[in-house]
Amino acid sequence: MTREVNSVKIARLIDANLNRLKEGIRVIEDINRYIYDDTVLTFTLKALRHKIQSAYDQKRLRYRDSEHDVQKKSIDSEMARSNINDLMIANFSRAQESARVLEESFKLTDLSLSELFKDLRYELYSIEKIFFLKQKD
Repeated sequence: MTREVNSVKIARLIDANLNRLKEGIRVIEDINRYIYDDTVLTFTLKALRHKIQSAYDQKRLRYRDSEHDVQKKSIDSEMARSNINDLMIANFSRAQESARVLEESFKLTDLSLSELFKDLRYELYSIEKIFFLKQKD
């Protein structure tokens, strides 16, 4: 793969994972906001979502190719959610995995952004623990 093609593919990878990360955090945020009325976690998640903006670059939009995404169609396990906790687990996982992909991808282009996403991933681990421990109370 040539260097130019590689940078295009990395930009597409980053764009897709930024979207996935923001979407996952938004689902978690809205469940805490509208279902649990949890002010603290809602604002924590909102602040986390806004941290991501520093990595956003409109130039990456030209590499977005959602029409030809080879995994655009959902699989059965993605459609199986029986309760709010299933939604939360799926979206915490989605966000954490995307943060990890971004952490690794930015090692190729911007080490400070790589560190940002590493820190963000660990924040998500902590928020997940707080959320599920509150559910046991």
